[in-house]
Amino acid sequence: MAEEMLVAAASDLSLVLPELAARFEKETGHTLKLSFGSSGNLFSQIENGAPFDLFFSADLDYPRRLEVGGRVEPGTFCPFAKGWIVLWVSNGSGLDLGRGLRVLLDPAVRKIAIANPRHAPYGRAAVAALQHEKIYESVEHKLVFGENISQAAQFVESGNADVGILALSLAVAPAMKSKGRYFQIPQNAHPPIEQAAVILMSSHRKQAALQFLRFLKKPETIS
Repeated sequence: MAEEMLVAAASDLSLVLPELAARFEKETGHTLKLSFGSSGNLFSQIENGAPFDLFFSADLDYPRRLEVGGRVEPGTFCPFAKGWIVLWVSNGSGLDLGRGLRVLLDPAVRKIAIANPRHAPYGRAAVAALQHEKIYESVEHKLVFGENISQAAQFVESGNADVGILALSLAVAPAMKSKGRYFQIPQNAHPPIEQAAVILMSSHRKQAALQFLRFLKKPETIS
């Protein structure tokens, strides 16, 4: 019998997961109702009893904490992707991204959009990269925080920020790819962004949720 699952997912997946959900529905009949946000905020919602079946986090920490707290179906912890961060500017920007992160010192850069590091793993990675480059204190006053990585992308896409430190998955998606250009920040500039999904213990649709995790692991799905 086809079921509808409630999925909490980190915002870096907002341009990828809907397409995968549509393919899964076509293949199985099961539907996914997707709720995107920062991993930390979604974690808090789950802690407070939100009735999600699946949680896709932008890090390993939040799913592990749910697991330790007994909120995860045993054996369903599923690392599914690695994330990358990029500097992104709109096509109209004159900034030279070839300079890497040091371009953020340019006086023309007044606002830098990042996800809020308090509850978004991509925001923490952005801060770590700025610290690694030893420019964090010089640019801290320029930072504007999106509630999640999608909102940070909206800030720079709309011109409310001059540049953003965003998820590569957003930068390469068709919706943004045509509107700007990006510089990929070296992986060694920040801790790895390892992402994981879990099925929640409170779910009444565990078999369908497990089916979706298996679907994501199929080579033809991720190609």
